[in-house]
Amino acid sequence: MTAVPTPLEGDEAGVHAEAARRLVEALEGVVLGQPAAVRESVAALLARGHVLLEGVPGTAKTLLVRALALALGLEFRRIQFTPDLMPSDITGVSLLTGPGAFTFRPGPIFGDLVLGDEINRAPAKTQAALLEAMQERRVTVDGTSHVLPESFTVFATQNPIEFEGTYPLPEAELDRFIVKVLVGYPEDTVEQGILRRVLGGFEADMPASYGVPLVADGRALAGLREAARRVRVEPSLVGYITAIVRATRTSPVLTLGASPRGSIALLKMAQAAALLDGRPYLVPDDVKALAPAVLRHRVSVAPELELEGITADTALQGIIEKVEAPR
Repeated sequence: MTAVPTPLEGDEAGVHAEAARRLVEALEGVVLGQPAAVRESVAALLARGHVLLEGVPGTAKTLLVRALALALGLEFRRIQFTPDLMPSDITGVSLLTGPGAFTFRPGPIFGDLVLGDEINRAPAKTQAALLEAMQERRVTVDGTSHVLPESFTVFATQNPIEFEGTYPLPEAELDRFIVKVLVGYPEDTVEQGILRRVLGGFEADMPASYGVPLVADGRALAGLREAARRVRVEPSLVGYITAIVRATRTSPVLTLGASPRGSIALLKMAQAAALLDGRPYLVPDDVKALAPAVLRHRVSVAPELELEGITADTALQGIIEKVEAPR
């Protein structure tokens, strides 16, 4: 039986929050103009969840993950998903090295932060190979299970406007991403700042030019994750999270509501957000702020309402406004 974690105390929360703040600042110094994407990605990492990054090409999705790996001293791996990619290209293969002897050669999935670029371009069989890795944090090859690194986290990207030659992600796989982060275009002044950085020597394909300081390591990340897990959650807030998720299942705007895994994801992300703010306890605003990012990929808007411009985010915002928050 798993022991109940000791509630986080105020001073301890402040120490961990300072470490998390340095991590966020390190990323924001490289990924300009994307504060929400940075915060949600860091919160997901603290919550031990995988991240789906959606945005048009060139909006710093890959840069965000590379910078995060540099700031934590973790191994970065990148997988370019293509229509001909096979499951073994991800998980690895067993090679015959002698008479009746096989040696397992790990695939690129065996990394700390694994970037799955354009995940929706891979066929269903290859996408399914990620399911066990994301959920069980292990892969099975030729009947043998291989455990993935402790810090293993998948950051998958997809282009929201280009659908030719793509395979839509099934709901079962979407549900395994703790959050869907939207990465948009930067504002005018931010884009000018990006150009000034390029003039100063920044190159996206040269991590040494990022100037990202090492602010923590794998051990510190494990400590932050444990601290996030210990953030106090009052029973009224458990009820609030449940009420929001259950409302997605009865909303006339939605044809598919979020599963209990969505409730768990919202709880864990809200705890991580509270830690980022230096609080040892959860407040309703933590839940409100993250509900769209956590639930937008777990619900489906009725087709006729989509034609009228209703999105998952607008539907979720309406639900959040209707569900009474605890005081």
